[in-house]
Amino acid sequence: MKLSNRYNKANILTSIVVLIITGVIYYVVIHFILTEKLDRDLAVEENEINQYVNTFHKLPLPASYLDQQVSYKALNGTVSEREFLNTIYFNPKERENEPGRSLITVVHLGGKTIEVTITKSRVESEDLIRIILLITLGITVVLLLSLLLINRFVLNRLWRPFYSTLNRMKAFEVTRMDTIEQEPTKIDEFNELNKSVNTMAERVRQDYKELKSFTDNASHEMMTPLAVINSKLDSLLQTESFTAQQGALLQDIYHATGRLSRLHQSLLLLAKIENNLIPDFQDIELKEMVEAKSRQFQELLEKDGLVLTENLTPVEIKMSRYLADILLNNLFSNAVRHNVSGGYIHIKLNQQRLTISNSGNPGHLQTKIFDRFSKSVDSEGMGLGLAITKQICNLYGFRIEYREESGEHVFTVYFGD
Repeated sequence: MKLSNRYNKANILTSIVVLIITGVIYYVVIHFILTEKLDRDLAVEENEINQYVNTFHKLPLPASYLDQQVSYKALNGTVSEREFLNTIYFNPKERENEPGRSLITVVHLGGKTIEVTITKSRVESEDLIRIILLITLGITVVLLLSLLLINRFVLNRLWRPFYSTLNRMKAFEVTRMDTIEQEPTKIDEFNELNKSVNTMAERVRQDYKELKSFTDNASHEMMTPLAVINSKLDSLLQTESFTAQQGALLQDIYHATGRLSRLHQSLLLLAKIENNLIPDFQDIELKEMVEAKSRQFQELLEKDGLVLTENLTPVEIKMSRYLADILLNNLFSNAVRHNVSGGYIHIKLNQQRLTISNSGNPGHLQTKIFDRFSKSVDSEGMGLGLAITKQICNLYGFRIEYREESGEHVFTVYFGD
């Protein structure tokens, strides 16, 4: 979840909870205030009745008005307490019962105790509370929508420099030696982020230059002594005759220098692929290259008694012909090397994928086969062939997978996502 979405969610939820709580409190307070107002109006009516009794020594006539009723009842020995309570009020105009508020009190007249009930309608108060509640809900909804729109558009606009910098970091390639452009912004944190990113990119470029310089120098320095060693060995082998023991020692030296030379070339190739230093990029017909590679391996297939079957359709891809040849060569070599005598190799090519499957012993290949120097115990290789193949696929956006099915080893190169 994006930070802005996480913030929006927390902000909206917090706003809803706060507005609900404050809305309930607001409703209770307004209801209390209006009830207190009704109680004061009832107390004023009570005071007027008491003044009327004290002045005229009689009770006012019972009355039933549009929003008020006054009734009397003589008490026999029992004295009721003065109290306010919610009750039902009959509206004579509407001919229906409505919520009301009553005040029950007593007056003394001619030695008698009279219970006086004053009732007022609460309809206007309830309507006012309802209107206030609707207005409050409307304001709450408008406020939440405003927060949602602000968070959606304003905050997205504020975060735009951050995502712009993030996208430029994703597209950054050290081999291009370009800078990460800054998007103008007035936010100090984003400006500091841009400066830090460019500082980091500059250090990466400097480290890359030093590493590239070291690799180039080391490659040239290694090539010279290897060439000298091979040349001296060739001269030595041609000058004198040797005993069997000396010949075996020279053969071991010759084999070791050849292995070191191949290792050097493989590591150098890996460095070039990872840094995209092979500029050759063209449209190639992969079917023709697979067929040519099959012909090149024909002798090895016949030597081990392997049966090759092909199901190829014309496929045109954009990549280096040199790297495509290395990719196919590594996959073919792996299928031949990790096979059984009299086994088979199946090759299938279509617009989506290239699949090379071969017979073999179960578990013969390791799980981390695409790691450098990862190889089986009985393998004579250096463990770099499949690592180079993986890097070539990464360079061109291909995806390579390996699986084992009932002793069959299957490598699949997907040309798209």
